[in-house]
Amino acid sequence: MLKKFLKGLLAVFVLILIAAAYLWYINQPTRPDNAVVQGVHYVGVAVSDLSKTKSVYEKSVKLSEVDQKTLNNDAVINLLVGKGGTVVDSTLMRSSNAQLRFMQFEQQSSEAQRAKVLPVYGPGIAHVCYQVNQTTEVYQHFLEHGASAIGSNEMVQLNPNRPVFYAYARDHDDIMFEVEHVDVEALDLDVPPKNDYRIRHVSLATSDMDRIVDFYSVLLEEKHPRRIGRLKALSGEKIDQVSGLKNSEIVMSWFQTRNLELEIIQYKSHPTTPSETPRPFDALGYNLIMFDVTDLNAAKEKLLTAGGSLVADDRMLDGHKVVLGRDPDGNLLGFQVISADSAYSSKHFKDNGI
Repeated sequence: MLKKFLKGLLAVFVLILIAAAYLWYINQPTRPDNAVVQGVHYVGVAVSDLSKTKSVYEKSVKLSEVDQKTLNNDAVINLLVGKGGTVVDSTLMRSSNAQLRFMQFEQQSSEAQRAKVLPVYGPGIAHVCYQVNQTTEVYQHFLEHGASAIGSNEMVQLNPNRPVFYAYARDHDDIMFEVEHVDVEALDLDVPPKNDYRIRHVSLATSDMDRIVDFYSVLLEEKHPRRIGRLKALSGEKIDQVSGLKNSEIVMSWFQTRNLELEIIQYKSHPTTPSETPRPFDALGYNLIMFDVTDLNAAKEKLLTAGGSLVADDRMLDGHKVVLGRDPDGNLLGFQVISADSAYSSKHFKDNGI
């Protein structure tokens, strides 16, 4: 009797798995061609030494500088920092598909000075991922230039059927990044990747996956985003080796814009405590995702309809109007309509960096 019951239970479980796979297949991620949010102009990063950061990222992952400026008493920057007279040196650096804007503040606010290093499990904009040809040895170059491994010192192949090796690390400012080394020669592709270096995604660590997925599904107009771990969280020794956490259990989701992927991760094993106040804009680490949009009013409407909040409306930054808001986790999001020839535009990348 017990054997029959267990067999029946197993059959039901298998049917559930098949149904889940089928539902994902018929409901694959989709975004309209005319989506309000088209891509990502750049990800902002506050650093302690702009010259050193520029050198490290040039040498390690071949980012190239495309613009440099000093913002002195800029109204938007003053608003975000929470004080007047802010001076910030900024350099925009470009990969094959996306850009980072590194910012060095002349004097950090007292709140930023007290801010702690962001844990792997957040909350907030946790890391940027560099996906590269294994022959570039990017991970080793980062370590040679002062980075430190978060988990295992050696890169980890999570799936024996995929020739990809992963590592989490922190740079000289304790800012977290991920490296994916791809054994391109082992890929079963008729046409290999065109670029040896690219930025794979910017990652958000959340305390509430369903809430944040609902938000970005509306904002980015992407139905049925790719998700992993809904039935059973990902876990195991190899996950621990990457995350540097014991007995880690994670669930993940992804949204794809034109040129850059947004990854969302929740550590079920290490509950994230939501922040009562947003992380200071000038605290070391990632501070902003600036989106490329077709219409500012439409972007603001999407933000508010999705459940976000407005920080600033119709302000000027870098010669273009900007709308600033926050997602339900407090992450700072910017929205701009920028001409394609601007250094800050997301439209510079041939084939979107693929």
